[in-house]
Amino acid sequence: MSDDIRTQIGLRPVINVSGTMTSLGASIVVPEAIAAMAAILPQFVEINDLQRKASAIISRLTGGEAGFVTASCSSGISLAVAGAITGNNLLAIEKLPDTVPDRNEVLVQMGHVVSYGAPVDQAIRLAGGKVVLIGQATSTHRYHMEHAITEKTAAAVYVVSHHVVDYGLLNLVEFVEIAHVKGVPVIVDAASEYDLKLFLSQGADIVLYSGHKFLGGPTSGIVAGKKELVRSAFLQNMGIGRGMKVGKESVFGVMAALEAWEKRDHAGIRERETGYLNLWKRTLDGRPGVTALIEPDPTNNPLDRMRVIISAPEAHITAWDLAAALGRGNPPIIVRDHEVEHHYFYLDPCNLHPGQETIVAARLTEELDKARASNEIIATPIEERSRHRFDGALRWPD
Repeated sequence: MSDDIRTQIGLRPVINVSGTMTSLGASIVVPEAIAAMAAILPQFVEINDLQRKASAIISRLTGGEAGFVTASCSSGISLAVAGAITGNNLLAIEKLPDTVPDRNEVLVQMGHVVSYGAPVDQAIRLAGGKVVLIGQATSTHRYHMEHAITEKTAAAVYVVSHHVVDYGLLNLVEFVEIAHVKGVPVIVDAASEYDLKLFLSQGADIVLYSGHKFLGGPTSGIVAGKKELVRSAFLQNMGIGRGMKVGKESVFGVMAALEAWEKRDHAGIRERETGYLNLWKRTLDGRPGVTALIEPDPTNNPLDRMRVIISAPEAHITAWDLAAALGRGNPPIIVRDHEVEHHYFYLDPCNLHPGQETIVAARLTEELDKARASNEIIATPIEERSRHRFDGALRWPD
């Protein structure tokens, strides 16, 4: 019998070169977090006191005045927005998402309303926030934001993500400046970001991180920032946050992951990942219709990815058909394909176990050789991919 738990329970043993994606389990949890969770699971604790201990560690690593652990970064958005609306008004907390205070508008740049698996604006609306979009999809100017702030504005949300429009919008420093002139707190969604101190140092009032992506902790979100605002967000656990709660194992696991982060050999990890990228580049260079480019992360995280550009007439396969073939094969290789209609996908090296990089290289070779050997170009209409994108979800659990 295989010692891989996935095959034992009938799951595909996928190899993840997509990145820290929730749909794939986000990341490889660090040993320190696994040990911490195992140690606390048999014991009883007073959760609020455990969260106080977490607050101290979160503060130390982020530079915030306080912090706590919640179910996910998405939960963190809802809780932070709710806190900005209700403050410490316990009756208002119980009534959400029906809002007692009139001050419930939340500003978001239109180019930041993206989906991370669910829409950003939905996380705001769940908290009783009324989303006020500023600017257009590809342009936000100072006057858009300045004139959108009224006595009803409770907060402004800023999203840091590879999904957002990366030109023509207000940067965080300017966004904060405009908000703070009118006394509006700024909440930053930094789910997949590596730098735990940058956004608070740039003036954000609350920053939200994923605990289970680069940190390698259990599924969770981290809320960090100014004590009064963090406290108001934490109090939402008596309201909408009840359904977003975390157990003792998640809180303690995140604490351990944060402490491990301080000791991690970040340079050594980058060196190993660079070796993977160079292997894949050697594998792909010179192949007809294939261009392999090593590119930096678009939000300035300290890592690179490989963009694999496919010219179907020469490679005999489209980028989306190649991505699909890699995902169907043995073992399945799941690439980052969110821009595949532009004839490329990405290979992300950050979530590989040792030796898997060579399997990825071999599978790339296998599928590209198979395509070149075909008499016709493998070119499923891109519309078919769109048409059937959610078929599996709509059939679940069948």
